[in-house]
Amino acid sequence: MISFSRNSRSVFANWWWTVDKALLVMFAMIIIFGAFLTFSASPSVANRIGYGSFHFVKKQLLFLPLAVSGMLFLSMLSLRNIRRIAVCGYALIMLLMLFTLFFGVENKGATRWIYILGFQLQPSEFVKPLFVMVSALLFEAGKKYQDFPGKSLSVILYFLTSVLLLAQPDIGMFVVVSAIWCFQLFLAGLPMMFVWMLVGAGVAAAAGIYAFFPHAQARILQLFSSELSYQVKKAMAAFENGGLFGVGPGEGVAKLHIPDAHTDFIFAVAAEEYGMIFCLLIVGLFAAIVIRTMLLSCKENNLFIILASAGLVASFGLQAIINMASTLHIAPTKGMALPFISYGGSALFATAVGMGMLLAITRKNVHAEDKDEDY
Repeated sequence: MISFSRNSRSVFANWWWTVDKALLVMFAMIIIFGAFLTFSASPSVANRIGYGSFHFVKKQLLFLPLAVSGMLFLSMLSLRNIRRIAVCGYALIMLLMLFTLFFGVENKGATRWIYILGFQLQPSEFVKPLFVMVSALLFEAGKKYQDFPGKSLSVILYFLTSVLLLAQPDIGMFVVVSAIWCFQLFLAGLPMMFVWMLVGAGVAAAAGIYAFFPHAQARILQLFSSELSYQVKKAMAAFENGGLFGVGPGEGVAKLHIPDAHTDFIFAVAAEEYGMIFCLLIVGLFAAIVIRTMLLSCKENNLFIILASAGLVASFGLQAIINMASTLHIAPTKGMALPFISYGGSALFATAVGMGMLLAITRKNVHAEDKDEDY
């Protein structure tokens, strides 16, 4: 029998009394909202492309328990084991990304997917959480050991990761990884001169993307054009039709016309069927998770935990911002999933990995025995 007494030494009891329950509840709410929205948005998409009505629902209901179980499992691990998993996982994902360039499946001009045991996997989705963790490790080691080139190694890994992302190409993921890495670099301590150098490098990278990636250029031009793209036009109509309280579950019509209603534009389905108030609740949950995690990281004196938790939650929040902003025609359209809400196995599992690690490293007092040990 599992005991949850404070005096119990079981793994479950220890986890229950140390995990941040506010984060746990907010993640649970977003996951539940995502399940309902997938059930509402995906049948029309499945019918349109010749699948059964509940094709995507069945797949998501298969993936969801596995992803949640994986997240909870990771949240129970020690800091030492989380570090080891992050390093090994990052090495594996980098190899898979390399294999994807040669053996991957091409879709819409990008080669981001690879078949493994009959399942289609997008390795670049897993880069975000794992790169954040490894980068935090290197920054911490550089501070802890004077002769260890932590920042230099992090720069090398960043460029290797960026090259693989741009080779696919996956511009959105490159932007997210770059932004989070710069954020971690800033938190780790950086002279002001280097801050301005990073700003200049960002401007140069944006110009390079615009010049050498025609699809990115087209999307940027579309953002500033008076003529909305088909999907954005339908998404904006969904927001207008939904009003404050929505037309009701399953009653929306935008999902009948938007090809990516269950993935990139699921926020528009939420707006039409459940209304603006429900959308604000979703935005509030994402914001609360980011703020809560940042407050928890401020209480830490361990650099790895500060950088890792801040990087993980910033990645989570930035991905949500990109998805919602593109739906609202505030940012260029990009195939970026809304974390825990959009349909998609790779995105779901990658988010679960990142948030499982986040829950693990933010647990109270549980890492006192290994916070300062070598790794």
